[in-house]
Amino acid sequence: MAEKVQATLAGQPLWRGLDQRQLAEVAQAARWSRLEAGSFFFHQEEAANALYLLVQGQVGMAQVTPEGQQVILRIVSPGDPFGWMALMPQAAYPASAQALVASEALFWDAETMAQLMERHPRIALNVLPLLAEQLREMQNRYRELATERVERRVARALLRLVRQTGRKVENGVLIDFPLTREDLADITGTTLYTVSRILSGWEKQGLIETSRQRILIRSPHGLVIIAEDLSMP
Repeated sequence: MAEKVQATLAGQPLWRGLDQRQLAEVAQAARWSRLEAGSFFFHQEEAANALYLLVQGQVGMAQVTPEGQQVILRIVSPGDPFGWMALMPQAAYPASAQALVASEALFWDAETMAQLMERHPRIALNVLPLLAEQLREMQNRYRELATERVERRVARALLRLVRQTGRKVENGVLIDFPLTREDLADITGTTLYTVSRILSGWEKQGLIETSRQRILIRSPHGLVIIAEDLSMP
């Protein structure tokens, strides 16, 4: 099992620069978490006590606003770490992490991560750019929610999901995990009615094709035009 974990860690940005002996130590300290779809790795405002690395599945990072609206801030794909606040002393998770499909993750409790970073400063150095990237992503999401038209937000969200989970098929690119219109409304901070209206319009234009919990992007370029607010040729 430790060899399987070590192979999973090899090449991950968080562990870049560690030699095989050091990677083996990190692998030995890891534990597995396996959840069914709909279950939570952790909830918003819980004490941040573990850092996770998704191995299989998809995880939605969602935050409930003071007004009670749920917003999905990020979709975690295999190979992505989540639960970064576990690296901060006495911190709480700012968002919930829910398995969107059956998912598996490796995790290290906060005390173990602190010990690993103390013994191997390279890990701490690797954390800094990864945290900076997370911050940039969150800033971009908040900017989108605050300033952009709903159509642009929906187009950008679909294009992000294409980059993260897209699978080329005969008629386009399939977002390859269950995605409901309600999920997309949560991701874009709007209503189910608005998302349904937008998707129906795009379907009539031939940009997308929808089925039960699946969205096929038939014209990625068409979505780019909407996302970037460009003129149609």
